[in-house]
Amino acid sequence: MLDVAILGASGYTGIELLRILSRHRHVRVVHAGSRQYSGRKVEEVFPFLRGACGGLTFGDDEPSGIEAELFFCALPHGASMDVVAVLLERGKKVVDLSADFRLKDRLLYERWYREHTAPGLLNEAVYGLPEFYREEIRGATLVANPGCYPTGTILALLPPLREGLVYPSGIIIDAKSGVSGAGRKAALETQFVEVSDGFHPYRVLAHRHTPEIEEVLCVLSGEKLRVAFVPHLLPVARGILTTIYATLKEGVSTEDMKRVYKEYYSKEPFVRVIDGGGLPDIKHVRGSNLCDIGFRVDEERGLVVIVSAIDNLVKGASGQAVQNMNIMYGFPETEALDVLPLGL
Repeated sequence: MLDVAILGASGYTGIELLRILSRHRHVRVVHAGSRQYSGRKVEEVFPFLRGACGGLTFGDDEPSGIEAELFFCALPHGASMDVVAVLLERGKKVVDLSADFRLKDRLLYERWYREHTAPGLLNEAVYGLPEFYREEIRGATLVANPGCYPTGTILALLPPLREGLVYPSGIIIDAKSGVSGAGRKAALETQFVEVSDGFHPYRVLAHRHTPEIEEVLCVLSGEKLRVAFVPHLLPVARGILTTIYATLKEGVSTEDMKRVYKEYYSKEPFVRVIDGGGLPDIKHVRGSNLCDIGFRVDEERGLVVIVSAIDNLVKGASGQAVQNMNIMYGFPETEALDVLPLGL
């Protein structure tokens, strides 16, 4: 049995980790950290977890003295780096859900976030997108769990980009996320009255997931590129729908696109390429670790529109973190994640 700890366990991603890991046959959660709720039972704070956490009580987020082999760090951006450095010095393994180790370029991280206090670990961290980094994840000590927007974008765009079916220039990424993507902290812009019955873009061409998307796409495709990334806030709890606009290279057909997606994802347990012309809907992945992908090709105009849907809290965060843990420890990759979407 693998003993794991969750730091930041009372945020949305931490709660999802508790929910998912409660049905994992090979894992025991021995610590759930939360400064806000320290000393209170998990099921008292989150009644939907009644009977699922074995009477677990929230402890502090201070990692010293916690006896676990693997730590999930679901702490805010900027708060993980010092904690992770301490854990690695103690010989622990870490799956970090913040952005602190996703970017390899220290200066790029500091431009979009803050000063990095553990830059020596940036090259040690493995980017935790299993579909493209599975072998590296197997032997990793530190896995940098991808951001939610980058997950939906990279899975949708990389196959045709990597195979040279689309041009790397002029790519537009139009993404819409549920409000849970902003976290549980109280903020006026995410209150019900402010969000309900509305729909608006935010951080246009200035969202800090942009450098992550560009860096990973550049590394994996071998192409230099810049993208126009525009996120929007949907008046729903969870889900990300990403619509990507790209220019096809001369002679590329619908059949070429179908072939490439089939080659890349036919054996992937959590990526569903929609056949027969259908397009994704966030309702069809809600509560699951799935990523649905569909596309439309206009051969006459040389354009393709690619659409992906994920649950931002599962495949976009905690589910992918558990998938990475499963790979690191040789568990079945689908363990605790093989559930159908809610569908409603």
